[in-house]
Amino acid sequence: MTIGIRLSPLAEIPATTLYRILWLRVSVFVVEQEAAYPELDGRDIEPGALLAWAEEDGAVLGTLRLLDEGERWRIGRVVTSAAARGRGVGADLMSRAIDDALERDAARPFVLDAQEHLADWYGRFGFIQSGPPFVEDRIPHIPMERPADAAV
Repeated sequence: MTIGIRLSPLAEIPATTLYRILWLRVSVFVVEQEAAYPELDGRDIEPGALLAWAEEDGAVLGTLRLLDEGERWRIGRVVTSAAARGRGVGADLMSRAIDDALERDAARPFVLDAQEHLADWYGRFGFIQSGPPFVEDRIPHIPMERPADAAV
């Protein structure tokens, strides 16, 4: 079966697909990781915000959010369903989002807040630690940046 990677503003995503994307985020971030915070934070509808998702036979296997913050790109809400972990879905999503942003404006760096245990994984995409670790919702995080001129 073929996994398709899509990238779109929220308003252009079919309702059923959007529901599956948001359901996955809540299932992992709120339920699985027991982080009781508002998953729907308003940033998905900001101008320039894009959602990427991996889909196979109508099922959403993973998703992430790419935000246009003017001077930089911000990647967040990177999540893969338990059933799809280990299949390269997250890596495919990261590559697609980075490539898309670079086509739009390659002069800007990328930033993200990585869960600490995933910092090395993000390093595969050129991200390096950019500040001190912090804890958000009882989960250790590391701020990371991918310089504008990073080639991976």
